[in-house]
Amino acid sequence: MDDMEKEKKLQDADVSGQESGTEAQQKEASEEAAADESAAVAEEGKPAEESGEKACEADEKGEASCGHNGQGCDESRDKEERYCHEGKERGHCHRELEKAREELAMLKKESEEFKRKWYAVTAEYENYRRRTQNQSSQRYTEGRNDVVAELFPVGDNLERALSACADEKTRQGLEMVLKSYKKVLEGEGIEEIDPTGQPFDAAVAEAIMAVPSENGEEAGVVRQVYVKGYKRGEKVLRYAQVIVTQ
Repeated sequence: MDDMEKEKKLQDADVSGQESGTEAQQKEASEEAAADESAAVAEEGKPAEESGEKACEADEKGEASCGHNGQGCDESRDKEERYCHEGKERGHCHRELEKAREELAMLKKESEEFKRKWYAVTAEYENYRRRTQNQSSQRYTEGRNDVVAELFPVGDNLERALSACADEKTRQGLEMVLKSYKKVLEGEGIEEIDPTGQPFDAAVAEAIMAVPSENGEEAGVVRQVYVKGYKRGEKVLRYAQVIVTQ
């Protein structure tokens, strides 16, 4: 009788233990489910950076599972990135080179234009300088000619006085003054125009009278110079006044 009661108690204890174990397992399962739900909620609330980090970790795990322990995949990625970087650099350098060539061509064109303008301005200035120099020299010479031309009547009067002078000493004095006068003209490069006995030339003389030709005398010849003419080089400062045969 006692043995039967003990066996029954043992069976009841086993059933109770099994029920207790089942309840514990159910409790543990519910706790794990709650923990998973909390983790899912926390996972959804994490920033995108943590998700990106997990994605990278997943990629690394995937690379590690490719059979190369991640080294071959890293080398391939580095190679591709290097090629991409080099390609971008080559493209950038090519664009910069084309831009530099265009700028160089434009600068060359501008420099040629500036050079052409400089040559034109230089030539124009040189012509202007020579022209003004010649004009200045010409004006200076003409100014001197005007001053010297004022002396011509003085020489005329000296010659008339000398031809009419009867006193020897006075005559000598007039000859000295007339000699100095002619020396001044010679120093200025001025020459007398005396076409006596030559055919009349309107370029250096003007006829003030015409007289009949004498025996054997040709017409249109200067018989007498009434007033002397003067010239400097090819420029006539005063035309000679002459009497011409007809």
